[in-house]
Amino acid sequence: MTIALFTDSYLPTKSGVVTVVVQLREQLMKLGHKVVLVTVEGNEPSEKDPTIYRARSRALGRGTDQFVSVPNYHPITKFIRANNVDLIHCHTEFGIAKAGVHCAKKLNIPCICTTHTMWTDFYKFYLPLGEHISPRIIQKLLNNFYGKFDSLIGVSTKARNYFKQPFMLPDQPSVIVPNAIDESKFLQGHFTVEERREFRKKYGINDDDVMFLFLGRIAEEKRVFELLSITQKLVEKNSKCKVMFVGNGPAYEDMLKLAEKEIFEGKIIFTGFIEWSLVHNFYESADVFITASLSEMHSMTILEAELSKLPIVVRRDDSYLDSVFDGENGYVCDTDDEMCERMLELAMNDEKRKQFGERSLEITKDFSIENHIKRTLFVYNEVLKAYPEKIDDVEVMKRMKEEIK
Repeated sequence: MTIALFTDSYLPTKSGVVTVVVQLREQLMKLGHKVVLVTVEGNEPSEKDPTIYRARSRALGRGTDQFVSVPNYHPITKFIRANNVDLIHCHTEFGIAKAGVHCAKKLNIPCICTTHTMWTDFYKFYLPLGEHISPRIIQKLLNNFYGKFDSLIGVSTKARNYFKQPFMLPDQPSVIVPNAIDESKFLQGHFTVEERREFRKKYGINDDDVMFLFLGRIAEEKRVFELLSITQKLVEKNSKCKVMFVGNGPAYEDMLKLAEKEIFEGKIIFTGFIEWSLVHNFYESADVFITASLSEMHSMTILEAELSKLPIVVRRDDSYLDSVFDGENGYVCDTDDEMCERMLELAMNDEKRKQFGERSLEITKDFSIENHIKRTLFVYNEVLKAYPEKIDDVEVMKRMKEEIK
């Protein structure tokens, strides 16, 4: 099979979407499928890879390292035709995806899209002048756009339910294929006890301290200000608690100002941007992973933390339904105050942290990269068999569950 992946987010940019696309491309190619890629240019010189088409683009700004493009459809269609593509799989809602829809229609091949973001809830944080755009306009644009695909892929129950709402696209096929982590890429090696001790020591974290970790984009839509407030109460109540925020983003400088006292005292640490190849060091050095975000579709950082045997403390949200189980591998909290209470509880219970961490690792088995690729290929084949008709998404999910256990 020849598959074309269309995405506005790709290397050298770092994000959850980039990780998903990179893993998908590599794994499909390992199985003998031909995969071509249509994406944006970046700040760095483009690689000379004949299977990658980079459209002219410019930086989005707004505290991101993303690029946007209004591509010329003709050369992209020519590229797709020359590679005899069987199916187009988009991972974006912007210009590159519109080119994908155009190519599919022109060449009479199916086109599907994975939905990674709830744009009607969070577009104001990303789109230029977003605060001046009505949510109803965004919703109308999304419905018009997503309605052109042969099927959607939702990365979680939350993602599928979001688009199945009566005012969205209830009749549009949408199949759940959860995100996954390629363990062989993520965990290059494990820290020894001494290496872990030395790594923590660099950041002023002692052996008997309990390190709480947030890793991700430091942005308002991730509720990082609320999480900071929670952790300020935490470190005030227990002097053995340390908190580390790993990452960068538009809220970073404001966070530094709000946490000046705790930073000076060495209780809360901000690292700034860290290369993805190094982030496993921070997971392995932590004791508990925390996030107050309600904006996730299916969090890659949660999966990474669980693969690192960490207990998880989150705010209740449907995106965590299949990955965080209250009282088993962490706590799912209804309020920010409850998050603080549960974090204090874990800080004082070494055995519970260990038990929760072991359970986290067990849970990741369902999110192996092998299962992810099997599910994705199952959807590809069902869409191809049904084309130009649309699939029965409920029936497809039922059979996929029976075949991939």
